[in-house]
Amino acid sequence: MNLPGNELAQPEGCLFCAIVRGELEASLVHQDDEIIAFMDLHPVTPGHLLVVPRLHAVGLEDLPEDAGGRMWTQAHRLARALRRSTLRCEGVNMFLADGKAAFQEIFHVHLHVFPRFAGDTFRIDADWRRRERVELDTAAAAVREGMTAAQVAARPS
Repeated sequence: MNLPGNELAQPEGCLFCAIVRGELEASLVHQDDEIIAFMDLHPVTPGHLLVVPRLHAVGLEDLPEDAGGRMWTQAHRLARALRRSTLRCEGVNMFLADGKAAFQEIFHVHLHVFPRFAGDTFRIDADWRRRERVELDTAAAAVREGMTAAQVAARPS
Protein backbone atom coordinates (compact mmCIF):
# COMPACT_ATOMS: atom_id res chain seq x y z
CA MET A 1 0.00 0.00 0.00
CA ASN A 2 1.69 3.23 -1.14
CA LEU A 3 -0.14 6.10 0.55
CA PRO A 4 0.31 9.76 -0.38
CA GLY A 5 2.08 11.71 2.33
CA ASN A 6 3.83 8.64 3.77
CA GLU A 7 7.04 10.68 4.09
CA LEU A 8 5.46 12.32 7.16
CA ALA A 9 5.60 9.10 9.17
CA GLN A 10 8.79 8.98 11.17
CA PRO A 11 9.66 6.81 14.15
CA GLU A 12 10.66 3.22 13.68
CA GLY A 13 8.66 1.00 16.00
CA CYS A 14 5.53 3.18 15.87
CA LEU A 15 2.61 1.00 14.78
CA PHE A 16 0.67 3.87 13.21
CA CYS A 17 3.73 5.22 11.38
CA ALA A 18 4.21 1.73 9.94
CA ILE A 19 0.60 1.82 8.69
CA VAL A 20 1.20 5.28 7.18
CA ARG A 21 4.35 3.99 5.45
CA GLY A 22 2.38 1.04 4.06
CA GLU A 23 4.41 -1.53 5.99
CA LEU A 24 1.39 -2.88 7.91
CA GLU A 25 -2.08 -3.70 6.64
CA ALA A 26 -5.03 -1.55 7.57
CA SER A 27 -8.66 -1.46 6.52
CA LEU A 28 -8.63 2.11 5.25
CA VAL A 29 -11.72 4.28 5.31
CA HIS A 30 -10.10 7.60 4.41
CA GLN A 31 -6.73 8.87 3.29
CA ASP A 32 -5.40 12.22 2.21
CA ASP A 33 -2.05 14.00 2.42
CA GLU A 34 -2.33 14.63 6.17
CA ILE A 35 -4.84 12.22 7.74
CA ILE A 36 -5.64 8.53 7.49
CA ALA A 37 -8.57 6.71 9.04
CA PHE A 38 -8.89 2.97 9.41
CA MET A 39 -10.76 0.30 11.32
CA ASP A 40 -9.58 -0.45 14.87
CA LEU A 41 -8.30 -4.04 15.22
CA HIS A 42 -9.99 -4.26 18.63
CA PRO A 43 -13.30 -2.46 18.08
CA VAL A 44 -15.56 -1.64 21.01
CA THR A 45 -18.45 -1.71 18.53
CA PRO A 46 -18.65 -2.61 14.83
CA GLY A 47 -17.47 0.40 12.85
CA HIS A 48 -14.90 1.61 15.41
CA LEU A 49 -12.49 3.89 13.51
CA LEU A 50 -9.13 5.46 14.28
CA VAL A 51 -8.35 8.88 12.82
CA VAL A 52 -4.60 9.43 12.70
CA PRO A 53 -2.41 12.29 11.51
CA ARG A 54 0.32 11.12 9.15
CA LEU A 55 2.75 13.36 11.01
CA HIS A 56 4.07 11.52 14.06
CA ALA A 57 3.12 13.25 17.30
CA VAL A 58 3.12 11.34 20.58
CA GLY A 59 0.25 13.30 22.10
CA LEU A 60 -1.67 16.55 21.87
CA GLU A 61 1.26 18.56 23.24
CA ASP A 62 3.32 17.49 20.21
CA LEU A 63 0.58 17.90 17.60
CA PRO A 64 0.43 21.22 15.71
CA GLU A 65 -2.98 22.82 16.23
CA ASP A 66 -3.75 22.94 12.51
CA ALA A 67 -3.10 19.18 12.22
CA GLY A 68 -5.33 18.59 15.24
CA GLY A 69 -8.07 20.64 13.63
CA ARG A 70 -7.87 18.58 10.45
CA MET A 71 -7.99 15.37 12.52
CA TRP A 72 -11.18 16.52 14.30
CA THR A 73 -12.74 17.75 11.05
CA GLN A 74 -12.22 14.34 9.45
CA ALA A 75 -13.54 12.60 12.58
CA HIS A 76 -16.67 14.74 12.34
CA ARG A 77 -17.16 13.69 8.71
CA LEU A 78 -16.64 10.04 9.60
CA ALA A 79 -19.12 10.28 12.48
CA ARG A 80 -21.68 11.57 9.99
CA ALA A 81 -20.80 8.68 7.67
CA LEU A 82 -21.29 6.15 10.48
CA ARG A 83 -24.79 7.50 11.12
CA ARG A 84 -25.63 7.11 7.42
CA SER A 85 -24.02 3.69 7.05
CA THR A 86 -25.72 0.32 7.35
CA LEU A 87 -23.90 -0.27 10.65
CA ARG A 88 -25.93 -0.05 13.83
CA CYS A 89 -25.43 3.54 14.98
CA GLU A 90 -27.80 5.37 17.32
CA GLY A 91 -25.05 7.73 18.50
CA VAL A 92 -21.33 8.33 18.16
CA ASN A 93 -18.49 8.70 20.64
CA MET A 94 -15.19 10.39 19.93
CA PHE A 95 -12.43 9.54 22.34
CA LEU A 96 -8.84 10.71 22.50
CA ALA A 97 -6.49 9.31 25.13
CA ASP A 98 -3.57 11.68 25.74
CA GLY A 99 -0.92 10.03 27.90
CA LYS A 100 -0.57 6.78 29.76
CA ALA A 101 -2.74 7.95 32.68
CA ALA A 102 -5.52 8.62 30.13
CA PHE A 103 -5.20 5.03 28.80
CA GLN A 104 -3.21 5.91 25.67
CA GLU A 105 -1.68 2.64 24.45
CA ILE A 106 -0.15 3.62 21.11
CA PHE A 107 1.93 6.75 21.45
CA HIS A 108 1.01 8.36 18.14
CA VAL A 109 -1.90 10.72 18.73
CA HIS A 110 -5.16 9.32 17.38
CA LEU A 111 -8.86 9.84 17.74
CA HIS A 112 -11.31 6.99 18.21
CA VAL A 113 -14.68 7.40 16.48
CA PHE A 114 -17.20 4.67 17.14
CA PRO A 115 -20.90 4.04 16.79
CA ARG A 116 -23.02 3.58 19.88
CA PHE A 117 -26.34 1.84 20.30
CA ALA A 118 -28.62 0.76 23.10
CA GLY A 119 -27.23 -2.35 24.77
CA ASP A 120 -23.64 -2.05 23.52
CA THR A 121 -21.00 -2.93 26.09
CA PHE A 122 -18.77 0.18 26.07
CA ARG A 123 -18.72 1.98 29.43
CA ILE A 124 -16.84 4.85 31.03
CA ASP A 125 -17.05 4.59 34.78
CA ALA A 126 -16.34 7.71 36.81
CA ASP A 127 -17.36 9.68 39.87
CA TRP A 128 -20.06 11.80 38.21
CA ARG A 129 -21.25 13.55 41.37
CA ARG A 130 -22.02 17.28 41.36
CA ARG A 131 -19.14 19.47 42.57
CA GLU A 132 -19.28 22.59 44.74
CA ARG A 133 -18.89 25.95 42.94
CA VAL A 134 -15.70 26.80 44.85
CA GLU A 135 -14.06 23.59 43.61
CA LEU A 136 -15.13 24.35 40.03
CA ASP A 137 -13.92 27.97 40.29
CA THR A 138 -10.53 26.81 41.63
CA ALA A 139 -10.16 24.32 38.77
CA ALA A 140 -11.20 26.99 36.23
CA ALA A 141 -8.51 29.35 37.59
CA ALA A 142 -5.88 26.61 37.29
CA VAL A 143 -6.87 25.99 33.65
CA ARG A 144 -6.73 29.74 32.87
CA GLU A 145 -3.21 29.86 34.38
CA GLY A 146 -2.25 26.85 32.24
CA MET A 147 -3.58 28.62 29.14
CA THR A 148 -1.41 31.66 29.93
CA ALA A 149 1.64 29.44 30.46
CA ALA A 150 0.98 27.64 27.16
CA GLN A 151 0.65 30.96 25.30
CA VAL A 152 3.92 32.21 26.77
CA ALA A 153 5.68 28.97 25.85
CA ALA A 154 4.35 29.21 22.27
CA ARG A 155 5.71 32.72 21.67
CA PRO A 156 8.73 32.89 19.39
CA SER A 157 11.95 33.76 21.21
